[in-house]
Amino acid sequence: MTPPPPLTPVSPLLLLLLFVLVSSSSALLYDTFLQCLLNHTQVLQQQQEPSQILHAPTNSSFPTLLGRTSTELRIRSGGHDFEGTSYVSRAPFLILDMFNFWSVDVDVEQETAWVGSGATVGELYYRIWEKRGGGGYGNMLRKYGLASDNVVDTQIVDVEGRVLDRSSMGEDLFWAIRGGGGASFGVILGYRVKLVPVPNVVTVFRVAKTIQENATELVYQWQNVAPRTDNDLFMRLLLQPVSSKIQKGAKTVNASVLALFLGNADRLVSLVNEEFPELGLKKEDCAEMSWIESALWWGDFDSGVAVEALLDRMPKSVNFLKRKSDYVKMGEIPMSDAPFPHRAGNLFKIQYSISWSEDGIEAEQSNLAEIRELYNFMTPYVSKKPRRAFLNYRDLDIGITDNGENSYREGTVYGVKYFAENFKRLVKVKTAVDPQNFFKNEQSIPVLPSKVPNMSLQLN
Repeated sequence: MTPPPPLTPVSPLLLLLLFVLVSSSSALLYDTFLQCLLNHTQVLQQQQEPSQILHAPTNSSFPTLLGRTSTELRIRSGGHDFEGTSYVSRAPFLILDMFNFWSVDVDVEQETAWVGSGATVGELYYRIWEKRGGGGYGNMLRKYGLASDNVVDTQIVDVEGRVLDRSSMGEDLFWAIRGGGGASFGVILGYRVKLVPVPNVVTVFRVAKTIQENATELVYQWQNVAPRTDNDLFMRLLLQPVSSKIQKGAKTVNASVLALFLGNADRLVSLVNEEFPELGLKKEDCAEMSWIESALWWGDFDSGVAVEALLDRMPKSVNFLKRKSDYVKMGEIPMSDAPFPHRAGNLFKIQYSISWSEDGIEAEQSNLAEIRELYNFMTPYVSKKPRRAFLNYRDLDIGITDNGENSYREGTVYGVKYFAENFKRLVKVKTAVDPQNFFKNEQSIPVLPSKVPNMSLQLN
């Protein structure tokens, strides 16, 4: 797929109209947009009622809506934002939903795929499997790096309304949008990603132990083995409170090791029992399968479900959730090669997770208090100065900006936690490509104020 040449510059507000007109040939696009809002009704109702006036593409005032009402633009791609910043805002806003940019075009000969920004990871996995039966990322990060490390080209619409690819945007902006939060810099249309090979057979397992079954020793050994073992093996540790099997009514901690191995079960069992005997892995704990079947396994789908389940965008149930993250002091890629900085020197990443189904403020406050208490308890044991965080587990607790005159100072609070030293470079890129801060949210990359000591607008 050859990226189109840059378009003649247009205003950002007219660009909004163009997106609605060209993103789909369907006459039902407006209805689909309304359905998108309906899908998020519960979230919206808790925080701010949506506007009673919706402007359709045929409404001549649509292109000037933002300018006349000081309405912000929120860009929603796959909807994977734990804090909902793509469809919730304290200020009046309009959603630019990229759900019709969902296509995945696999080039088998070049071993790349063009992935529309509205595609879900399930759709990406399915289309790759459909064309060649393998290739992907996620749990293979130890061998092939992050998904952003495998991006070789992209298209973005900038604040001037130009469609830019890697060659026309320049390496600074290309660097920034591969892990720096694309919504801070423009509207991402898609990415070209490099595919990676996988064997015909992969192996997965899940082994769980409680505190009474020596889970403490298992956790200690896992943190020594998991970062250093064979790159074909990825082991995730999951800690959960469960009911005790020994003492009725009591709680204990369950430690589960979940793994993906790029090889067969015999080789896996031999490797794990040599390096990690505390786990007590047996061949009957393992399941050999294809790579695409392992994607279903990790997605917690029922055994035997069809691969087409990966294409389902509608959740079977709606829960409320909160996620937080930490790093414990991963890899061979230098910190400065991409905005994601959490590599060498980090043993592992922690995700704190809580979900609940009860409606109401009381349930929300109770659950949020629990996860925040755990996060605070972990303070002495994780990275410091600054305490690090992972952008994909967005957490507004660590700082927000109102995008006013103090946005740089406010943005630095959360920016250095997500990006460490790379935050300064991201700010420089942002200031150069979007100096009026048109693309923004509660945790976007800020622009430089008019006077900041020891900083320059010169891009590196």
